[in-house]
Amino acid sequence: MADLTTHIGALQLKNPVMTASGTFGYGTEFADLVDLSQIGGIVVKGTTLHHREGNPYPRMAETASGMLNAVGLQNKGVDYFVEHIYPTICDYDTQMIVNVSGSSVEDYAATAEKIAALDKINAIEVNISCPNVKQGGMGFGTSPKMAEQVINAVRRAYHKALIVKLSPNVTDITEIARAVEAAGADSVSLINTLLGMAIDVRTRKPVLSTVTGGLSGPCIKPVALRCVWQVAKAVKVPVIGMGGIASATDAIEFLLAGASAIQIGMANFIDPTVSVKVKQGIDDYLDQNGFQSIQQIIGKLEV
Repeated sequence: MADLTTHIGALQLKNPVMTASGTFGYGTEFADLVDLSQIGGIVVKGTTLHHREGNPYPRMAETASGMLNAVGLQNKGVDYFVEHIYPTICDYDTQMIVNVSGSSVEDYAATAEKIAALDKINAIEVNISCPNVKQGGMGFGTSPKMAEQVINAVRRAYHKALIVKLSPNVTDITEIARAVEAAGADSVSLINTLLGMAIDVRTRKPVLSTVTGGLSGPCIKPVALRCVWQVAKAVKVPVIGMGGIASATDAIEFLLAGASAIQIGMANFIDPTVSVKVKQGIDDYLDQNGFQSIQQIIGKLEV
């Protein structure tokens, strides 16, 4: 069995397979279906400073080779997370990572500071790329100056591993990646969803209540791979790749493109055990090709 250990800054993962925020709940929802200890890391659903109801229904729609969502970061706020959720997940034998979002720079920093006090949470993923909120979210992630401002504030408040989740809805994603790296990010994760929409021709109205939403699934994988390859060459911090990963082959493509770890999102809805299957598939690939360590294939795309 090959060594699957990988590092995201100071954060060590037992293997490179993680679950993406918003697609795996808090892990508790999947605990009866999959051995969570086999997963390298679980990124819990988006957490904000205050309670958020999210967007009105309908807020999800199936598309060709993917799905649109406009949930809008529904959650009960960071204080509820600290008091009620954290005690139920803190003893899972995997890295638990909190996805942090906000409507202002101050919100991001305040939320990160509260998470920093939790002993068994060793990393946060700062979401500056959500397309489904009216304030904050993607607005911070499409401007290098704003992205840098947010991460500077979070870095002052949070001293553990800091991952920044990037948006593909920009002209040059490497520009944003370099900005957050300069501000103190330990890693970048990408890509978040692509902005899309669907129309019901019978009613002649948008399918989603918000008109537009975030597109995910296999249809975005080629875009995600391109972004990961570009960013991995542009920054020195580790890259976490995501976007349409549904198999070990998909994951290996991202690793070859330069990702040190990967996240699985929409595929969790189709097969709750997909993360463990992908981890085993990566291990089999390494054995079959004579590799002793996952590090031997990261960034080894021959161009």
